[in-house]
Amino acid sequence: MQNKLIPTLALAAALVLPQWAQAEEDKAAVTVNGVAVPAAQAELLRQDRASRGQPAEALNENAIREMLVSMEILAQEAVKKGIDKRPQVAATIELNRKDILGRMLLEDYMKNNPIKEEDMKAEYDRVKASAGSKEYHPRHILVQTEAEAKDILAKLAKKAKFEDLAKKQSKDAGSAKNGGDLGWLLPGNLVPEFSEAMVKLKKGETAKAPVKTQFGWHVIRLDDARDLKFPEFEQLKPRITTQLQQQQVRKYLAELRAAAKVE
Repeated sequence: MQNKLIPTLALAAALVLPQWAQAEEDKAAVTVNGVAVPAAQAELLRQDRASRGQPAEALNENAIREMLVSMEILAQEAVKKGIDKRPQVAATIELNRKDILGRMLLEDYMKNNPIKEEDMKAEYDRVKASAGSKEYHPRHILVQTEAEAKDILAKLAKKAKFEDLAKKQSKDAGSAKNGGDLGWLLPGNLVPEFSEAMVKLKKGETAKAPVKTQFGWHVIRLDDARDLKFPEFEQLKPRITTQLQQQQVRKYLAELRAAAKVE
């Protein structure tokens, strides 16, 4: 057995535990050697197999029942042979148990601490304000030294093509192959030095001096600029909710970690 966490159906249960599972947890889907297999496991198994791409027709009641029977028989036999007592198997089971409990704890926490509408709107307003009123379409040539950047500016002054120089000399492999094209960007998503130089340029203008950032020296040209059409709140609401939930969970984990005694 490889030394890694083995995925289990119980792990899937922790992610998408349906409400019906609690209501039907005492009902048996099938009994094997006197051991009742809860009906909740049947639906969890169905969901697990469906998530792996198995067609619906292969997941009918009889098919799921046969899968459960096979799984239960194998599990019972493994216990008889003491396989569950093997150190690595026992460690894997325990690790999965902790993972499931932790996921369920976080699920309960998010359920009991829903993100408020006013908090989502406040985050939307903050992001919208930071985005500004325009978006820009720049190109750049990134080099290591100021001397290299000034040499490129000199070549441009002699009518060399920006795109050709970017392909040959730019250290930014991602944009170099496209002639230095960075696509449409928001100033707030760029390092300040680059952003400040870019927004001062007119359409088609190249910055007269190279710009130094943590990445090196940039020769910047602005191809175009346009008014920003910022998405409406309802469009961004799901993404904002997810981001705020992630922040909330990180804070909760930090509080638990701070209160824990770790040696």
